[in-house]
Amino acid sequence: MASSEVLLGGGGLVLNVTIPPMSLALLLFVLPPYLFFKLLLSAAQHVFSEDVAGKVILITGASSGIGEHLAYEYARRGGCLALVARRENRLRDVANTAVCFGSPDVLAITADVSKVEDCKHCVDVTVNHFGRLDHLVNNAGIVPVCLFEETTDVTNLAPAMDVNFWGSVYGTYFAIPHLKRSGGRIVAITSSAGWLRAPRLSMYGATKAAAIAFYETLKVEIGREVGITIVTPGMIESEISQGKFLSKEGQVVLDLELRDLEVSITPIMPVKEAAKSIVDSACRGENCLTVPAWVWQSFYWKVYFPEMLEWCNRTLLISKVGNDERDTLSKKLLYLTGLKQHLYPEMVRDPHVKEQ
Repeated sequence: MASSEVLLGGGGLVLNVTIPPMSLALLLFVLPPYLFFKLLLSAAQHVFSEDVAGKVILITGASSGIGEHLAYEYARRGGCLALVARRENRLRDVANTAVCFGSPDVLAITADVSKVEDCKHCVDVTVNHFGRLDHLVNNAGIVPVCLFEETTDVTNLAPAMDVNFWGSVYGTYFAIPHLKRSGGRIVAITSSAGWLRAPRLSMYGATKAAAIAFYETLKVEIGREVGITIVTPGMIESEISQGKFLSKEGQVVLDLELRDLEVSITPIMPVKEAAKSIVDSACRGENCLTVPAWVWQSFYWKVYFPEMLEWCNRTLLISKVGNDERDTLSKKLLYLTGLKQHLYPEMVRDPHVKEQ
C-alpha cells in the first residue's frame, strides 16, 4: 500500500513537471494551423448558411427584448414560429408583428418555463401543430440584482435558477428527440455574466455559468446529431437594460438608478443588431457567439488578470465603507460624463418609449 501511494505521488509530480511545458509547446505548434482552419471553416459557413424558410423555430421569452426580436428576425427569413412567454397579450402582439414581417405561421403559447409540465406542453403543442421542430431558442431569463448578504430571504433568489437554468434544461430535454429527427439546432442564450463576476449579479452569473457548462457538455453528448450555438450577450437593449430586475425582496421592480450604477458607461447594443447577429450565427452553425463582439475580450481579462478585474469591479461598483450602497464610482462616472445619451439607446433611457 505504501509503495503504491509513493508511486502515485511520484506520478503526480512527474505530470506537474512535464505537462506545463508540453502544453505550451503544443500550443505554439498547433495554434497557427488551428486558427487557419477556423478561418477556412468560418468562410465556408458564411457561404453555406442554413435557409430557415419554412422551418419551425420555438423561442422562449419571446414577449420582449432579445426573444421578441429573434422572432422578428426568423420571421424575415420565412421561418414558422412557436413563441413562448407568460404575458399572453404581449405575446400575441409579437406574434401578429412576426406575421407582418413574413412568417407564414406563428403559434403563441402562454407558459412558464420554470415548470417542467409547461415546457413539455410547449414542445408537444409545437410538434403537433407543425409536425416538426428545427430550432429551439432558449432565451427566457430573469435577473436578480442585489448584494448577496443583503437579500432578505435567500429563497427569494431561487426563481433565477428555476427560469435561467432549469427553464432551459426542461425545454431542451423534451425537444432533443425532435431535433435529432430534423438535424436541428439549440440556440442557448446565456450571458457574459457567466464568466464576468460583477457585484450584485452573483446569482445571475451563477445561473448563466451553470447553463454554459450544461450546453458545453451537451455538445459532447449529442453534438453529432444536434447543433448547439451558445450565445453570451453583453449589455443588450431589453427590459433588463431598462432596469427590470428581481429585487432582494423577490419582487420584479423597475429600478433605473440601480441599472445606471450597474451598467455605468458600458455601451448598450441595439437589440435589432444583436438579434440579427444571433440568427446569422445559428444559421452558419457556429458553436458560440458573443455580442457585442468586443465583450469576448473580457474572458481573457478574467483568465490572465483575475485580480485586476476583481479590483476594478470592486472599485467601480462597490461604495466605500460607511457610504450609501448606491454611492458608487460607476454611477458618478455615468452622470458626470453625460455619456448616457450616447451609450444608451432611447428605449433604455426612457422605458416608456415602447409603450408610447
